[in-house]
Amino acid sequence: MSRTRTAMLAALALVAGASGTAFAVVPGDVGVAAIPCTVDYKVQNQWDTGFTAAVTVTNNSAAKTSWSLKWSYAGNQKVTSAWNAKVSQSGTAVTAGNETYNGTLATGGSAGFGFQGSYSGTNAIPATFTLDGVTCNVDGGGGPTDPPDPTGPKVDNPYSGAKVYVNPEWSAKAAAEPGGSRISNQPTGVWLDRIAAINGVNGGMGLRAHLDEALRQKGSGELVVQLVIYNLPGRDCAALASNGELGPTEIDKYKTQYIDPIAAILADPKYAALRIVNTIEIDSLPNLVTNTGSRPTATPECDVMKANGNYQKGVGYALNKLGDAPNVYNYIDAGHHGWIGWDDNFAPSAALFKEAATTEGATVNDVHGFITNTANYSALKENNFTINDSVGGKSVRESSWVDWNRYVDELSFAQAFRNQLVTTGFNSGIGMLIDTSRNGWGGTARPAGPGALTDVNTYVNGGRYDRRIHIGNWCNQSGAGLGERPQANPAAGIDAYVWMKPPGESDGSSQFIENPEGKGFDRMCDPTYTGNTRNGFNMSGALPNAPISGHWFSAQFQELMKNAYPAL
Repeated sequence: MSRTRTAMLAALALVAGASGTAFAVVPGDVGVAAIPCTVDYKVQNQWDTGFTAAVTVTNNSAAKTSWSLKWSYAGNQKVTSAWNAKVSQSGTAVTAGNETYNGTLATGGSAGFGFQGSYSGTNAIPATFTLDGVTCNVDGGGGPTDPPDPTGPKVDNPYSGAKVYVNPEWSAKAAAEPGGSRISNQPTGVWLDRIAAINGVNGGMGLRAHLDEALRQKGSGELVVQLVIYNLPGRDCAALASNGELGPTEIDKYKTQYIDPIAAILADPKYAALRIVNTIEIDSLPNLVTNTGSRPTATPECDVMKANGNYQKGVGYALNKLGDAPNVYNYIDAGHHGWIGWDDNFAPSAALFKEAATTEGATVNDVHGFITNTANYSALKENNFTINDSVGGKSVRESSWVDWNRYVDELSFAQAFRNQLVTTGFNSGIGMLIDTSRNGWGGTARPAGPGALTDVNTYVNGGRYDRRIHIGNWCNQSGAGLGERPQANPAAGIDAYVWMKPPGESDGSSQFIENPEGKGFDRMCDPTYTGNTRNGFNMSGALPNAPISGHWFSAQFQELMKNAYPAL
């Protein structure tokens, strides 16, 4: 239900005649007085105790170099924060003045700003506005009369019709690189990879600082903020470079010192106008499918996490707590096609995700979708061969590269896995995200067409865009390039292509480096390493001289730009 109130306070003006008598001038009469200004005041979001509003003021009189808009509330509304205007309040009287960058108002020009407020009881739209002391008409207004259901409704795709937050810290690093200004305005994920990151590490921005900056970037439109929730107990049990600060049994600390503080910040009404996308615990649940038990890739650490159930408990708790706010959208990490695309991983992974999404009070309604290829390199679309091709009587699936996988690229996998997730019990409206930050594989090594038909391996290897030595290689890959730029609704079932992993941030150090962040040294990041079961005992393909994970790696950033596809 919505309400709209239109008040034409100056539509019928009384104008003094020559004789001193007053007469009415009706609209359309040549003597009508021009409406000096109009105000469009809209309540955008409203809940039990608060609301956000967007205001647009249009100046129909002489041009201005500064402006001041005033109104009064009939109820107990209080403005708590604002953007694109300096807003103050005394009692029920509110004054909104221009910022230095939007003070100019030409004749017919408009300025917009937004704010967040609190209220109780009713939230009536103000009846009168004045611009520099002159009464305006209310061009329109509206908003919900009843607070929305706190669990919804959510939009089908949060990325549709929205800008996406540009992290100023990453943007500054990118812009400082030669040629980096070409991509420094791209949106990337904000990684909350330890408890300290919530308040900011080493003088950097914390979660509130990012959200405050997002409100500034938002303006009067919609804006998505992308957060990576990444601090499970015993995190990333199969890759030492991304180990975390919490031990395998510290699930209570994860809940009370990590998830609860994040949830409290996201639930702050100040941020209700933002669309907040959480990507939940990268590389966690797939490890329980592929790296446990009797599998040749199993690790003792992953067996421990499967036995204690803390990955499922942590993911479920995060989904439950973070999904309470109507403007928060949770996407669970779903590995990538080179991880769970095989028959014995595909359906079991979906079943495990369902288990996690229905524990610790979570339900499938707390899951808006899934994300694949996060911080990985799998090609988005292989155009030079398909899974159905054969050479010399042998299927592409028999090639050493594909190795009986059902999928040859990330797009086909994400679309198929979405269907499997729905079949497993997730809502039919779920959407997929694909991280394209490092899977472009352009540059001079990019094949121009299919490989030779000599045999199935020559055919696949000659035509594949993904130039890794082995699909199991994941650390700071040599030859990689930026992929498709972030965009909404790029393909059926795909909510967006995103750059969740900020290009230029290392996957792990090339050699052991002492650090206070709990980051281990993984030989898969060592360019001299000859491999293990997970990569077929091939060379790691990693770049040399890399810093610890998450730290800026200039050489990688330059390589990603050089090999970008589409090219920069």
